[in-house]
Amino acid sequence: MRLLSLLHRWTGGLVGLVLAVIGLSGTVLLWEDSWILLDGANDAPASSPTELGRAIEVAIETAPGLSRVTFAGEEIGLHQAIYSDGSGAYIAQDGTVIDRWSGNWERPELWLFDLHHYLLMGEVGKTITGVLGLLMLAFTITGAILWWRTRKTFRLRLWPARYTASAIVRHHRDLGVVTSPLLLIVAATGTMMVFPAISSVLLLPIATSDAKRELPTDLASGSENTDWAVVMANAQSAYPSAAARRLMMPAAPGEPIAIRFRQDFEWTPNGRSYAWVAPESGAIVAKDDPAMGNTASAVVEKFYPIHAAKVGGFLWRIAMTFAGLALVLLGLFASWSFWIGKFTSRSPNALSPKTAN
Repeated sequence: MRLLSLLHRWTGGLVGLVLAVIGLSGTVLLWEDSWILLDGANDAPASSPTELGRAIEVAIETAPGLSRVTFAGEEIGLHQAIYSDGSGAYIAQDGTVIDRWSGNWERPELWLFDLHHYLLMGEVGKTITGVLGLLMLAFTITGAILWWRTRKTFRLRLWPARYTASAIVRHHRDLGVVTSPLLLIVAATGTMMVFPAISSVLLLPIATSDAKRELPTDLASGSENTDWAVVMANAQSAYPSAAARRLMMPAAPGEPIAIRFRQDFEWTPNGRSYAWVAPESGAIVAKDDPAMGNTASAVVEKFYPIHAAKVGGFLWRIAMTFAGLALVLLGLFASWSFWIGKFTSRSPNALSPKTAN
């Protein structure tokens, strides 16, 4: 038990601040739709192929190198265009360009997302966040084991009673055990999104082998005269009752345009239903319908909406907010007590010579 306590304390002291940063950025992102105060952000989303086609045209006219367009939805009533050079724009549903940026640092929701998911370090940072998710699972389990010995002194406080090492440790244990179910959910869903191989192994008993979808690579490229309303109408015919959520331009010549839809049974805000369309003709060349997928894929689709509180309504968002803020406190006080508390708690006499009798 002593070894377990030492491992918990030392590892928590080393990574506590980083976990606090991840918790705080994630908590702020939970309420993203409430603080993007741009004109048109609260407009009801338009969904007809003609209106969406016009949004794509405006995005193409706004800047070269369009990469994708995420269409207005329930959370934010603006279309978001992202370009290959990292710039972007928000476009109102009447075609007005509301805001433009040349990089992520000019929009708080973008750099916060990058901070939370990638620690501002790209794929290396993403791997680090995945490892931190595994550590968070270990912290939650070992913390509950260590708390059990002191359960009779349990007293829930949102803040330590005193700024002493012992008071902070008691607060840390009690707050941690209360939030442990939520922290387990956050850590598990986040880790499995970063490391899909883990979920593949865990879900192997309910998985079935699906044939890998082959997409054409010899299609004719689109032109300036592409009728985007026709493209969207053709794609919509693949999922007549679904909402179009995102259009992704071909990554290389000859590849199709990818359009994501969200069907009623899907939890992910942007859906996982794909239709691939030929750039020149607008004809559907392939589709991927989650309704025809296996149970394991359906489970994986739930990770992000649970993690980001995109389902469950206001109450689940409040629960995830509580978990995020608790992670901030747990991480901050773990680092504080480890790096600073142990020095301030030392007796002054420990560093001074004994007085002769």
